[in-house]
Amino acid sequence: MVTAFGQKRDLLLYLIVHLCAIFPLAWLIWDFSTDNLTANPIQAATLRTGKAAIVLLVLTLAVTPFYTVFGFKPILTIRRTLGLYTFLYVSIHFLIFTGLDYGFDVTLLKEAIFEKRYALVGFAAALILLPLAITSTRGWMKRLGRKWKQLHRLIYLAGLLAVIHYIWLVKGDIRQPLLFGLVVILLLLARVPAIRRRLSGLRRRIITRTPNLAS
Repeated sequence: MVTAFGQKRDLLLYLIVHLCAIFPLAWLIWDFSTDNLTANPIQAATLRTGKAAIVLLVLTLAVTPFYTVFGFKPILTIRRTLGLYTFLYVSIHFLIFTGLDYGFDVTLLKEAIFEKRYALVGFAAALILLPLAITSTRGWMKRLGRKWKQLHRLIYLAGLLAVIHYIWLVKGDIRQPLLFGLVVILLLLARVPAIRRRLSGLRRRIITRTPNLAS
C-alpha cells in the first residue's frame, strides 16, 4: 500500500513539474500565434524566456536545501528535470537573442556580447550550464566520479551570474532581480557546513513530528 502510494505521489510530482515547467513556453507560443506579444515581440519573448530560466534555476538550487530541511526524499528525483528545463529556456533565450534579434550575424553578435556587459555575463552563465546539462545523466556521473559533484557545484556560479545579467539588463526597477539574488545567496549559504548541520537538525525534528514526509 505504501509503495503504491509512493509511486502515485512520485508520478504526480513529475506531472506537476513538467506541466509547470512547460507552461511558460506554451503561453509564449500561444501569445506569439495570436499576435499578443506587445509592440516589441522579440524583446517580450527574450524577457519571458529569461525570467522562466532564472525561476527554474532558483528552483533547481532549492531542491537540496528543501530536502535538508524537510527530508522529503522524492524532491531529489526532480532536480535533474528542473535543471534540464532551465537549460531549455536558457537555450531558447539565447537563440532568440542571437537569431531573431541579431540574425545570427557573427560580427554583430561579437560586438553585442563583448560591448554589453549584461550580454557577456549572460553568455558566461549559459556556457557554465552547457556542460552541466550534458553531464546530467547517470552515465556521466559514473565516468566523472567525485569530479561530477565538483563540476555541478558551478550551478551556483551560474545562478549568481544570471542574477547579475538580470540586474544589468533591467532598466529602472531592479527589485525583482535583487530578490532573485537574495534567494540565490541564501541557497548558497545553506550549503555552508555549519548552517547545513543546523538545517539537518531542523529536519530531524520535522520528521519526528511527521514521519511519513520522508518516505
